[in-house]
Amino acid sequence: METKPDLKVKIYNSSPYPIPRYATENSAGVDLYAHLEKELTVERGRIYAVPTGIHLEIPIGYEAQVRARSSLALKHGISLVNGIGTIDSDFRGEIKVILTN
Repeated sequence: METKPDLKVKIYNSSPYPIPRYATENSAGVDLYAHLEKELTVERGRIYAVPTGIHLEIPIGYEAQVRARSSLALKHGISLVNGIGTIDSDFRGEIKVILTN
């Protein structure tokens, strides 16, 4: 079996929340927190760019992805406008999650 190289991604966090981590050994992804100044209600039919306070330095040739939580979709109808958000290796801005209800 081929081993995977160690991939180093620099994470900068300007929010008071912890940096994204795997919750369990078998987690497929990590959770992001909304970095909001005030409470947000995701109103039906509207689109929001929700800040996270997270900035990444991804190695060239790789990408990061933002995916919807199935529990939020099922319970509340919250989903990503673009299905899957792609974060390119040359993007250095704050990750914002584009949500709709």
